[in-house]
Amino acid sequence: MMNRIKLTFLSLFWGAVFPCTGQVKTNLPKENTTISVTHPILTKTKGSQPADNVHCSLQDKASNLWFGTTGEGVYKYDGKSFSQFSASNGLKSNMINHIMEDKNGKIWIGTAAGAYFFDGKTFVEVKIPLIFDTPATKHDVFSIMQAKSGKLWFATINGVYVYDGKSFIPFAVNEGVSGYMNEKNNVEYILEDKSGNIWFGGRGNKGVFYYDGKTLTNLKPNGDSWAWPALEDKQGYIWFSNWNGAYRYDGKSFTSFTKEDGLSGAVTRIIEDRKGNLWFGGGNSGICRYDAPASPHSDSHMAKEKSFTCFTTKDGLINNDVWSILEDKKGNLWIGTRNTGLSRYDGKGFIAFSEKSDISLFPQNK
Repeated sequence: MMNRIKLTFLSLFWGAVFPCTGQVKTNLPKENTTISVTHPILTKTKGSQPADNVHCSLQDKASNLWFGTTGEGVYKYDGKSFSQFSASNGLKSNMINHIMEDKNGKIWIGTAAGAYFFDGKTFVEVKIPLIFDTPATKHDVFSIMQAKSGKLWFATINGVYVYDGKSFIPFAVNEGVSGYMNEKNNVEYILEDKSGNIWFGGRGNKGVFYYDGKTLTNLKPNGDSWAWPALEDKQGYIWFSNWNGAYRYDGKSFTSFTKEDGLSGAVTRIIEDRKGNLWFGGGNSGICRYDAPASPHSDSHMAKEKSFTCFTTKDGLINNDVWSILEDKKGNLWIGTRNTGLSRYDGKGFIAFSEKSDISLFPQNK
């Protein structure tokens, strides 16, 4: 079963790279759509497929919203209209894996064809000196994280690199294993906690790793299964996710949250909102809200008694396969889904900001 899910994900997420054209402004929906809107929507123009999704999101210091997709490039929303960026703006791939803003306000993009930063007009490629040969179109940069030191950490198809603004230095994590896409690819997400530990996770690993500045340590939230590091919450817990659910680490042990606890199966994204509520998004699961324990010293049994409140297309969400969740400065949640779907949740209801589709590509949760 696990192999089938893994193969399904590979075929959907690492699909073909679509051709790029120039920057466009959003238009009204095509005639064959039935959605009625009174606000701008994210419109597909690059021929992306139902398997493609809004994969990552960011609100920058100027309050612009950025959305990275796996088939349509990057969209920027200024509150009035969407602008789309692709090949004529410097990108070599429409598959966007990650968006982040550094301390200086520079927007960084990780794509299937390398890393880029936005200079205000175009995207400029930053060449990472890869230590393992791959096809020119498969220089995947899965995520980018800026540490407290100011250095940038890149998780790539060729392993992890640390960038000090001048040069890239490889950082070995669990070398010698089979990896996910090749023997060097064993990290997809990187997280720095409040203590300065760097966490690494990816489908090429067993468990997760953390680096305390001296030693790399392996921990296993769920036996030999992989996990993605997601966030450290306000209570000091560190959260991880995978196809089985979510895992919370208190510094000593892991507590798992699965369908048996009210979570709707596979978890792809976790965020914490300004009120301290945790939100979980997943394949065919919609989004679920969880009220965090009142104290990091609350015992696991009491914490598990708290319930999940889940929202799906029945509640107005545009698609149940969730791949991105962002809280903006006003407290709205922006949810990115399969079929390049985008919804906004204001605490009362959902508003579609893309062409509507209910197509689901994950196995149904029984």
